[in-house]
Amino acid sequence: MQEADIPIDIHTLKLQDWLVSRRIVPKNIQASLKDIRSKITAALQDMPSHEKLIELLKGTNINYFHCKEIIEILKQTEKDTKGLFGSYGSQRMKDWQEIVRLYEKDNVYLAESAQLYVRNINYEIPNVKKQMTKLEQQSDECLKRSNDLNKPEAQLLAEHAALLQQIGVKGDNLREEFTQVLSGLPEMYAKSIAKIGTLDEALNLYATTTGQTKQQCLPITRHLIDFGNTTVYQYIHKEAPLSVEEPPIKLNLSEENEMKNNDNEIDFGDDNGGASSTISGEMIDFGELNLESGGDGGIDFGDAGETGDIDWGIESAPTENVEINFDIPIEEYGIVVEGAGMDGGVAKGDQAYTLLDSPSYRERFIDELYELEAFLRMRCYELRQVNASSNIMFSLMESISTHDEESLRKMLANLDVLLNEMSSEQTRHLFQLKHSPKYADLLASKLKQMLKAVEKIRTTKQVLKDRSVELKEQRVSLTPVLEKLIDQTKDLQGKIEQDISKRYKNRIVNLLGGV
Repeated sequence: MQEADIPIDIHTLKLQDWLVSRRIVPKNIQASLKDIRSKITAALQDMPSHEKLIELLKGTNINYFHCKEIIEILKQTEKDTKGLFGSYGSQRMKDWQEIVRLYEKDNVYLAESAQLYVRNINYEIPNVKKQMTKLEQQSDECLKRSNDLNKPEAQLLAEHAALLQQIGVKGDNLREEFTQVLSGLPEMYAKSIAKIGTLDEALNLYATTTGQTKQQCLPITRHLIDFGNTTVYQYIHKEAPLSVEEPPIKLNLSEENEMKNNDNEIDFGDDNGGASSTISGEMIDFGELNLESGGDGGIDFGDAGETGDIDWGIESAPTENVEINFDIPIEEYGIVVEGAGMDGGVAKGDQAYTLLDSPSYRERFIDELYELEAFLRMRCYELRQVNASSNIMFSLMESISTHDEESLRKMLANLDVLLNEMSSEQTRHLFQLKHSPKYADLLASKLKQMLKAVEKIRTTKQVLKDRSVELKEQRVSLTPVLEKLIDQTKDLQGKIEQDISKRYKNRIVNLLGGV
């Protein structure tokens, strides 16, 4: 094989060392390059207007090969200054020719070209590619985060819709909708105890087992079975009122952080006939007042002497002519005098509520249901123990002999249905709305916060989408930069290989590790 046929392979990382080791370029060219750069800067201040020059100088660092192209262009623009012996009188031409001469001295141009080539291969091109990859990843990440927000948004919207459905409103005008939906509470109460009659058998079993009368055993439950959801007044006085004056509903839908009600205020309630008083929402029952009208309007306290003495059941020295003033009108004490027969008084305050609508009586009724449930479950347990044991207790068998485990479970099933109806979400919300003025504000605030959270999520999603598009545009804008850089590097590679090849009898030169 001829020497001319043997290629010269030079790795890119060792190109500069290779040129220095072959004494083609000097070891240090920085001083020469500094002088050349200053002359290039000065020469650029005075350039003719030419399309190719503008395109050539646009966004490019001027190197030796650019300088040669500039001279070729100046040969056209400065041809009028050419002398008889082929020299140019133009200062522009002289400046660029001087720059090229300095480049060619000690092959500085080749050393600079090698530096540019190695820097493009090792730093510039990888950096642009890395930046493009990073922008693409950030764009995908923004889009992914935006898509991930779909789940919490859908969850919040579902919770908001579920809460509105539980309350039974649309959420357009909460004050009006709350007022409207509260008018349906009586129907809901009636529906919740529609099957309360199925507890009659369980109630009789409980009364028989405990030795109580039917009326004494779980009295509120018995009253609801016999008479339905009557007023508290009718439950207490055993007769329906002439009229009902239910306290007005107060919905406190104030603006955020505006709480007009004083938390420490004591509410003594309305005048309810003197039978009860309300402090901080809790009823204090003073019992039933047994008033009997006499001929002279006196009050009968039991057996008293003819002189009007009152027997308090305590032995003491006899007193004479004890007088009691009966002239004070009982209306001043808020006492409602019950009439005879089917006549009744006016139900006010807590007594105007129905049993299921009264906070205290509703709670007592639910407690009775749980008490009955505990009794039935205990009976089921005892029945299983009796069936599993050979030592059968006669007294226990006598109390449960008429009911097997299946019938007891049927009673429990009926009881569970009633408990579920009483504890439904809509009933619970509406009950709180009616009896807790602040609950309406809490509900409205919760619904508002949900919508605010949804709006915030949607805004964040849009910001992330916009950012993703912006990052993609930045990534696309780097594509021509990368292409131009690669083209410039390939051009440098070809010129360096060609220059070295001329120095070695046109042998093939390969720069390894290039683009």
